[in-house]
Amino acid sequence: MTDIKFAWAAMGGDPALLSRVSTVVRRGALEARLPVRELARTCAAACSLAGAELGARRAGLADVPGVTVDDGAVATAFVSERHLLIDGRAPVNFAPMSRFWRTADGWVRTHANYPHHRARLLSALELPEDASVDAVAAHLAERSAVDVEDAVYAAGGLAVALRTAKEWAAHEQGAAVARRPLLSREQVGEAPVRALAPLAGAPLLPAAGVRVLDLTRVIAGPVATRTLALLGADVLRVDAPQLPELPDQHADTGFGKRSTTLDLATDRRAFEELLAAADVVVTGYRPGALDRFGLSPEALAERAPGVVVAQLSAWGDYGSWAGRRGFDSLVQVATGIAAIEGSPERPGALPAQALDHGTGYLLAAAVLRSLTERTERGGTWLVRLALAQTAAWLVNGLASDERAGDASVNADEEGAGVAYEPGLWLAETDSDLGRLRYARPPVSFAGGPDDWARPPGRWGADSARWL
Repeated sequence: MTDIKFAWAAMGGDPALLSRVSTVVRRGALEARLPVRELARTCAAACSLAGAELGARRAGLADVPGVTVDDGAVATAFVSERHLLIDGRAPVNFAPMSRFWRTADGWVRTHANYPHHRARLLSALELPEDASVDAVAAHLAERSAVDVEDAVYAAGGLAVALRTAKEWAAHEQGAAVARRPLLSREQVGEAPVRALAPLAGAPLLPAAGVRVLDLTRVIAGPVATRTLALLGADVLRVDAPQLPELPDQHADTGFGKRSTTLDLATDRRAFEELLAAADVVVTGYRPGALDRFGLSPEALAERAPGVVVAQLSAWGDYGSWAGRRGFDSLVQVATGIAAIEGSPERPGALPAQALDHGTGYLLAAAVLRSLTERTERGGTWLVRLALAQTAAWLVNGLASDERAGDASVNADEEGAGVAYEPGLWLAETDSDLGRLRYARPPVSFAGGPDDWARPPGRWGADSARWL
């Protein structure tokens, strides 16, 4: 089974539609020891096909539009945060305290891009708030990696010890992840068919009229909702006013969307009005973090029959690490990816935050497939994905597949000799944030959109209402 077949089957897609997919292969795109290019290509292809399928249903087309996935577009989009320029300025994607550290018995990686995570890291290490990188390095050099991992987690911070793939497989959470599928998508409640208006005109926007409540942060979730916005959805991102997003990160993932702030503890009426009219709710906080607001998947299914709930997490909502925070870079370290991509002298990393981006496109695809199912037979739908499950697929599925070098059904061999040049998939636009250079979307099907309808705006600048 080729990889696109595997991913499409995980979403309950019709295998006959796979004949609509073709790819353009580019030399030098996302080169790594692990098949990152194949993962990226597959995720973008599945998302494109899910969009084409829904668009065809809504437009009354006899055939699903053809999907063409170009390695160049995919590779560029998978590092969109690195290509972003704001008035010529490149963003800083990792803070000084977010890095690998040598420990007494190995390596640990920390994530401290957000001020509160940096504060918790230093508190766990019993170091002052103004501690330097050198001071942290000296402190960690005397401690074991797992000891640091446990201490920082207990303080609410983020640190993960380097493990090999074999060590992760023997770990309790690694074993729990291995028992799970790539993603889960299920009907969790009864609800009448919720028809979407027929589509006409160009471009074909499969998600036009769909209201998406975006409760995600960082990269994976925002990439998913950015993709739904590309396909015509009204996406409203909602953040707590006391937890501002990193400005450059928000700019990269904010294309096509609007952004507002609500305190769920005090602005309940406004939020409930948004929820009552939402078609899709996407959550990206650690499992359980939103439960006190009635936003667990089960509560949402009961309170909003007919909604599509998409839950994204780092480690999954099961096992001993279910309540832990996590980011792409940390999942790479825990699951053996950093060891595979590194050397005996130092751990390595994938050429992109591919777990974030790949999971984001898979999430968008699963939401689109659920919308298609809902238009046919109604129901309330629940989609669950985890970065660790995508990592397991990369390490144990894609990497062990003898055909992993061809993740498409129809590969364009003529393009195989063409070298990858990212400039072909970069564009510029004016925005409230300044002049932006950005990566264009990799999701593509005949007659569909080739860019977002609007640039990103300022964080929290929009009103809490649907268009």
